[in-house]
Amino acid sequence: MNRVPNDAENAHSSSVESCPSLRDVHSINPAQLMARIESYDGREKKGISDVRRTFCLFVTFDLLFITLLWIIELNVKGGIETTLEKEVLQYDYSSSYFDIFLLAVFRFKVLILAYAMCRLRHWWAIAFTTAVTSAFLLAKVIISQLFSQGAFGYVLPIISFILAWIETWFLDFKVLPQEAEEENRFLIAQDASERAALLHPGVLSDGQFYSPPESVAGSYVCIMNGCSYWH
Repeated sequence: MNRVPNDAENAHSSSVESCPSLRDVHSINPAQLMARIESYDGREKKGISDVRRTFCLFVTFDLLFITLLWIIELNVKGGIETTLEKEVLQYDYSSSYFDIFLLAVFRFKVLILAYAMCRLRHWWAIAFTTAVTSAFLLAKVIISQLFSQGAFGYVLPIISFILAWIETWFLDFKVLPQEAEEENRFLIAQDASERAALLHPGVLSDGQFYSPPESVAGSYVCIMNGCSYWH
């Protein structure tokens, strides 16, 4: 008579050990997965991610900041109208700051077109603008006579150079990696949702799947003279 309860206890322990795996399978909630996928779809419908929007704002700040410094430089030299005519209409590469302003406009147009309108996910556009900016500023500093014109001969080229490289760093280390990570999360959630749909062909109600409240280990029902183990 002792073998039967022992066998029954072993069978019960094996069935109990198998229960967590079943609970793990049914713990997948298709509703939660679909809600997460809908949130990712909502982000895609916005057309532009938050980190990319921040990058575009910084590119706009680059243009506005260089424009502000250039206007201040025009005022310092003796009035906007007189200096503007001298730097634009009588442009001289060795003494004019107008080309640095045009360089900021060039960066703004290319980067906004590539990363805001076309939503490019590659670094070639920012690499192109940064390379052009760096080469032009280095040549201007070496060939021109900006350093003999006061503080703005240092400020405008240095600020323009720094802003161009900050934009490169921000796109390469923040925008593109975060967007790739978000896309991977979306693919993982979508794959998990498809697997959950295969495991759950219909929405399970509380009455279709439940765990018993508590059961006493080793309980069994004796029918006739034999023992039938009750799970």
